[in-house]
Amino acid sequence: MRRLPIYFLVDVSESMVGTPVEQVQEGMRTIIQELRVDPYALETVFVSIIAFAGKAKVLSPLTELYKFYPPVFPIGGGTSLGEGLECLMNDIDRNIRRTTLEQKGDWKPIVFLFTDGNPTDDYDAAFRRWNGRYAGHCNLIAVSIGDNVNILTLAQITKHILFLKHTDAESFRKFFKWVTASIKTTSMSVSEQNSDEIKLAPTTGINLEKVDPQECAGAQDENFAVLHGRCQTTGSDYLIKYARRSHPVGYNEMLNTTDFKLVGAYPIDRESYASLSAGSKNRINTRELIGVPACPCCGNQLGIVLCECGNIFCVGESTHNKCPWCGMQGTLGQCDADGMNLTRGVG
Repeated sequence: MRRLPIYFLVDVSESMVGTPVEQVQEGMRTIIQELRVDPYALETVFVSIIAFAGKAKVLSPLTELYKFYPPVFPIGGGTSLGEGLECLMNDIDRNIRRTTLEQKGDWKPIVFLFTDGNPTDDYDAAFRRWNGRYAGHCNLIAVSIGDNVNILTLAQITKHILFLKHTDAESFRKFFKWVTASIKTTSMSVSEQNSDEIKLAPTTGINLEKVDPQECAGAQDENFAVLHGRCQTTGSDYLIKYARRSHPVGYNEMLNTTDFKLVGAYPIDRESYASLSAGSKNRINTRELIGVPACPCCGNQLGIVLCECGNIFCVGESTHNKCPWCGMQGTLGQCDADGMNLTRGVG
């Protein structure tokens, strides 16, 4: 049997924490459910999911559709697209069947790359390897989730670039229906027409735009600021996510300033986060951060308190506290007028 391999290469960096990764999780469940009732897809489609942040790993190996169950998506620090691509290429080498004199190999793999930010690693070698050995034998569709991605970077590895501008629940729902329709159409094509070129579904009525990289040469990168905290009560880890914004200074619309506004705080699994994170030495001052969350693990009223060890934890009403990172105990001091410099994730 000739298989139609479908790879999902998913950005699980810190900036995806919260609604974006939750919507991707739900979208993957929807895709699998709908494909399972399609006879062409059921006969040919095999699915794999690879996650990348500061590091990359295979969350689900290439599995036939009726046996596939979407994994839980972790979160990590960093956006190492190069490592994600290397992980994908290594998996293709191991698992895709090549055409030989004795048998027909698998159909061209389809790769859906979902990302909401710019690479934080040195991706040049991975891009060269992809373009030299894999680009002509795979169909790669890169999807920018939100407008923070440098399209020119994605254009180095694929001509199929799509922009999902709105990231509300309805936009995600329509987007994943489009992904499902594209897979169904392609699986029908390989079964009936013996063609392994991807057949993308129409994007009519979807907040999904095909991108011309030449029109994006002057695109500006928008960033998130993400802080890594630990709960004093439970010892669990969490991420605090801020979104960059630009707004007028006072009433003068001609002058703008930039800061980061609170999006939310989200519990994470410490081990999976560490296994996917590349580490960070970036810093951000508290004066640039607007809003302080409660702890998402225990509800303590302040989710950002800086210990002398340089790490963040939560506090409640007690005047005496113990840092869950280093064990230091004491009472809280006041932040001076210059603010505090906090370690910031690389996004």
